[in-house]
Amino acid sequence: METAEYTKLSEEDYLTLEARSPVRHEYVAGDVYAMTGASLRHNVITLNIAALLRAHLRGSPCRAFVADAKLRIAKAGAYYYPDVMVTCDPRHLTVGSDDLVVEAPKVVVEVLSTSTEGIDRREKLIAYRSIPSLQEYMLVAQDEAKIEIHRRHGDIGWEIVTLTAGDPVELKSLEFASDFPAIYEETGLAGGGLPA
Repeated sequence: METAEYTKLSEEDYLTLEARSPVRHEYVAGDVYAMTGASLRHNVITLNIAALLRAHLRGSPCRAFVADAKLRIAKAGAYYYPDVMVTCDPRHLTVGSDDLVVEAPKVVVEVLSTSTEGIDRREKLIAYRSIPSLQEYMLVAQDEAKIEIHRRHGDIGWEIVTLTAGDPVELKSLEFASDFPAIYEETGLAGGGLPA
């Protein structure tokens, strides 16, 4: 019986392969994970958040990116594809065809799904919190109108704010405010833009 040897992939090799691949993959310390497609509701919520943030940030030094933009976390040796992220890094005010990754997000948003919620709440939470520039990490449920925001609290830790329909949705680091109907518009969820 022969045993195949397993070799971890370098970051450079991952980026080369990813540039040619028709399927997106996330990368964690040499291991590569294929990403599955999202539900239509997941997509609508992501688009709602991205549109609200883009409108809010217009004319500011910050920029929003969506699902196909890679986030590099050097400390974790990882590359993720957050659903939405905002960076105020001056390198991203204009982007060229060779710009591949964001490294200094201020806000990261993940829309939760059954297959990824555990990773979003554990692995990614730990990795995202290690980013010095990150101020807020927003987890948005897609099966109910519920949002959880992990907000950096000075240099000593993080606070967790859980929101339900009727609560204002604030990303304090961006001076952004919205409500549940705007986030959940056209999802069919109670508390969203249309009745369930």
